[in-house]
Amino acid sequence: MKNLNRRIFLSGTAAAGGALAVGAAAPASAAPPQRPTTAAAPQAVVGPKDRRYADLRRGTNQRWVGTPDEIRLVTTTDDVVRAVQDAVDSGRRLAVRSGGHCYEDFTTHQDIAIVLDLSQMADVSYDAERRAFAVQPGVPLGRVYERLYKGWGVYLPAGNCPSVAAGGHIQGGGYGSMSRRDGLAVDHLYGIEIVVVGADKKARVVTATREADDPNRELWWAHTGGGGGNFGVVTRYLLRSPGATGTDPAGQLPAPPREVWLSEVAWPWQEMNETRFARLMWNHGDWHARNSAPDSPYTALFSQLKPFHKSGGAIVLDSLIDAGAPGAERMVQRYIDAVSAGVGVKPQVRQYRRMPWLHATQWPGFTGPDPTVRFKGKSVYAKRNYTDTQIAAAYRHLTRDDFSNPSALLMIASYGGAVNKVAPHATAVPQRDSVLKYQVVSLWNDAADDAANIGWVRECYRDMFASTGGVPVPNDTNDGCFINYADVDLGDPRWNTSGVPWHDLYYKDGYRRLQKAKATWDPTGFFRHAQSIRPA
Repeated sequence: MKNLNRRIFLSGTAAAGGALAVGAAAPASAAPPQRPTTAAAPQAVVGPKDRRYADLRRGTNQRWVGTPDEIRLVTTTDDVVRAVQDAVDSGRRLAVRSGGHCYEDFTTHQDIAIVLDLSQMADVSYDAERRAFAVQPGVPLGRVYERLYKGWGVYLPAGNCPSVAAGGHIQGGGYGSMSRRDGLAVDHLYGIEIVVVGADKKARVVTATREADDPNRELWWAHTGGGGGNFGVVTRYLLRSPGATGTDPAGQLPAPPREVWLSEVAWPWQEMNETRFARLMWNHGDWHARNSAPDSPYTALFSQLKPFHKSGGAIVLDSLIDAGAPGAERMVQRYIDAVSAGVGVKPQVRQYRRMPWLHATQWPGFTGPDPTVRFKGKSVYAKRNYTDTQIAAAYRHLTRDDFSNPSALLMIASYGGAVNKVAPHATAVPQRDSVLKYQVVSLWNDAADDAANIGWVRECYRDMFASTGGVPVPNDTNDGCFINYADVDLGDPRWNTSGVPWHDLYYKDGYRRLQKAKATWDPTGFFRHAQSIRPA
């Protein structure tokens, strides 16, 4: 098996994302943007004979390569309407892709005839009439941060991987390094512009907002965590924080930190044993259980603990903290000391530096995978510390001698804080009392290594949750799975013996409400994939 550099990290991804250049942001005094027309730019249709086809028929995960009849690179909402209508009229299966970071084959399945590529819809502007920022689905998050910050001094607390697009990321929940301080991306979603298909099989544009008197409010709610590819094609996200007042754009979304401290420490595997590993893991989980309340000063801190397979050489802890938080440097050191306490191995300091916030959004400690690799991941929401069984299973698989890949790991992210201020049913993200969010994941290069890596991920995950049927069934410790880390194994009885269906692991009892929205807004089931919402 060919090894990857252990500095390749997988971060938050979407069930359907996108990424290309962003248009110039409108100044604060600009008139509200009108819905674009086809005069703006022609769409491109890429077929199998086009030299671009080899690139455009795949996304970031190189495990998945589609064979669609065509890929439509749309540039306007009217383009989207026409493309969707063409697919409906011709009876061809359509998939929507913004950036291509899907974990599964939802945009590359063999039945898909048309891929609707939204990557050219990549503008960020301010809609003065709605007092909301308008973000198109193809904008990569790195550009979203740049445009919002340079244009108005604000930001959206979204994901850490700058190449993931706004598209599926936002509607799947969207979390990142500042979510403990400012909540999820969907907690700032005011509305959406979306192309839907009615019972009459006609594509049309609908706007839905969180306003209590909006007749389309349930469609907005479904996009606050329902996941991509379910209800239609979102062509604009409207962003404004709840409680924002006034007309100044700078007051409609939160301001990011001016500067942050970045830290990376590591414990060499050669100095670890099972007892030391268990203590480190227990310390890490215990710290988060004690320091993740919405009013904790430690909501200014976010980290990822990355126990790599022993062939990777080390267990890594990457951390970020708002440098403006009182005692920020002391908090970082106390955190690292707490995770290290009693382990018996002093962590190696790999880096420690202060950086402006915008520059730090590109820090490779948190960014996503090399787009030339293959990967498989399985997710967990954790309400409490890890159990002894989970720690023992993780150690067993991380130290296996019959498997070697330095890019196989557990990727464990800090969670909670402001995320848990929101009621479980206020959005379609029901996991509002978790303190950690993580995944078992592996990244590799060659198709010949698929079976070994997918097997390692599946077996590690199954054994960590053996007491609940191989999956993190919601209970006092776990709270299910993250829809943006799509995992079709959750519906496979070989890997889920819990009796709990895949949709309840993602949505809990909110699934019934999502089904009603599906029945209303996509009654023909036109938008679908292996884990799409089924109509009620």
